[in-house]
Amino acid sequence: MSGLQAFEKQQYLNIETMRKNGQGVKTPVWFAQKGESLFIWTESGSGKARRIRNFPQVQVAPSRADGTPVGDWVAATAQVDGSAAAVEHVRVLMQQKYGLMFSMFALMGKLRKSKYTSIRVELAGR
Repeated sequence: MSGLQAFEKQQYLNIETMRKNGQGVKTPVWFAQKGESLFIWTESGSGKARRIRNFPQVQVAPSRADGTPVGDWVAATAQVDGSAAAVEHVRVLMQQKYGLMFSMFALMGKLRKSKYTSIRVELAGR
């Protein structure tokens, strides 16, 4: 199985971002798919968002909650977009996919006054 098909019906993906020193950091995250893109909703100041702003080349793999891959790693490009429209678009996608669990997660963030951003992931060769 290759490409976007590997992510269908998956609850998590593991995204490997790169530090400035070239060391990879793997992070399992919730995600949603829309068309040819995968979307992640995260706090604006998160390490993954900062690393993507510096180095947009990433690798992704479908995974379990603990980050254990359940498919092959795929090269991709990620883009951080903190605009209100992009964040709302991803919030809606996540709400549709994860329902009550996402609502509770979002509420906790709201209580902490967290600011969020969206990450759009495009697989290589798309």
